[in-house]
Amino acid sequence: MRLKDKTAIVTGGGSGIGRATCELFAREGARVVVVDINAAGGEETVSHIQKDNGSAVFVEADVSKEEDAKKIVDAAVREFGGVNILVNNAAAFILKTLPAVSDEDWARIIGVNLRGPSLCIRQVVPEMQKAGGGSIVNISSVAGMIALPSHMPYAPAKAGLIMMTRSLAQELGPHNIRVNSLSPGGTLTPAVHETAREWNMSFDDLVKGVGQETFLNRFAEPVEIAYGVLFLASDESSYVTGANLVVDGGMSAH
Repeated sequence: MRLKDKTAIVTGGGSGIGRATCELFAREGARVVVVDINAAGGEETVSHIQKDNGSAVFVEADVSKEEDAKKIVDAAVREFGGVNILVNNAAAFILKTLPAVSDEDWARIIGVNLRGPSLCIRQVVPEMQKAGGGSIVNISSVAGMIALPSHMPYAPAKAGLIMMTRSLAQELGPHNIRVNSLSPGGTLTPAVHETAREWNMSFDDLVKGVGQETFLNRFAEPVEIAYGVLFLASDESSYVTGANLVVDGGMSAH
């Protein structure tokens, strides 16, 4: 029970890595605030947790809106009395070359993937200070570390999230608030299907092709990423801050 008596907010908790993280956190004793713009997915995650005798509530929110970021933290305080952990996992995902990227694309990707985490952090920090500290985990991507084809504007946003993590780790360290990022590689989430469509490939061919770029010759299961998030969220990483944990099967080590 590595998160016993802790309250965790997980954005993008309705599917993929976010859902796996919510369910793992609950099994480790956390009270989980599941956040997603997709109400059906978020409610389903809560249902899974409650069926396993865990504690969770759902908040429907768009993290790119400041009023929604406030609503998320207010719900955590109202339901569970405070916040100890924030996982900024919500992401908007498009893959284009630069000439194809519209102003609307830039606004949405930066809004969700970069500004959204900053809004949630700004709202949660006062509550973490009341609790004597906390842990913030920002989910970046291997795409924020190495060059990949047709990853505009997603890759620049994820690279920015890594640098924001480092800056905030310095800023919030005196308040006993740790800030780290985690960069997954290819993971079997709904976004893989979107990528396959963007690249005009079958799902199976994409998984096989990208998997071959790793040392383990496969994609990750979402729970394999969630275990890395658990480490950064828990007291086991009490002296880890400003770090970017890479969980990519060796993809970026070529």
